[in-house]
Amino acid sequence: MPAPLTLPRLSWGSTTAPRRALLVHGLGSNGALMWRYGTFLADAGWHATAVDLRGHGTAPRALDYTIAAYAADLAHTGAHDDAPWDLVVGHSLGGAASTVASADAPAWTRRLVLVDPAIHLGDHDRQVVRNSQERSFADTSIAAVRAEHPTWHENDIELKALSAQQASRWAVEETNRQNTPWDVRAAAARLSVPTHVIASDPKVYSIFKGALVDEVRQNPVVTVSVVTGAGHSPHRDLPDDTMRHLADALA
Repeated sequence: MPAPLTLPRLSWGSTTAPRRALLVHGLGSNGALMWRYGTFLADAGWHATAVDLRGHGTAPRALDYTIAAYAADLAHTGAHDDAPWDLVVGHSLGGAASTVASADAPAWTRRLVLVDPAIHLGDHDRQVVRNSQERSFADTSIAAVRAEHPTWHENDIELKALSAQQASRWAVEETNRQNTPWDVRAAAARLSVPTHVIASDPKVYSIFKGALVDEVRQNPVVTVSVVTGAGHSPHRDLPDDTMRHLADALA
């Protein structure tokens, strides 16, 4: 396993809360962009911690940007006193890395929620992701984000611009290059903790769809729901609906 990095953290909720959650962002984003989950969980009595992944936000830079390396960092990120996380929420790349971390170390978390996770990317989706990242880096202004995502909350618009300014473009490009093929289906098959996938709507855009859904659901610990009308970042497109899916998954 690659040597882990220590990731910077930010948090929501009381430090004495009885339940603890880890929030893991997607490619080109940062921990602050998981604020919807953080505030929702804090209001429900949790303590939620988000991290900046390697090469993103204010996290250390490195040479290794394989999903295994991202997963090693997450496995190294504990709740407190070596106790497992009660919940890990991972979006996109964060979902893939969380899947590998949990499959390799089942005691790391008691439960997973994966948000449109990047379990397997074929050529088409890889190009869509690459194009999206290139647009983000081409213009990192708030105005550019607002123009592309006019319905997002102002927090998301500002933080998405900031995340593009903070992230290493080289790290993002290497993440695409070093994970060829991009495929953690074997890890998903080995998951042993209750896992719920909150998928995006394929009619809008989703990277977790079709035959991949059927394959991952062969693992009996995995359940799936779809946020109708939401694209790849449902917590930004339809936040209230997405939080209802999260509440149902935790009920």
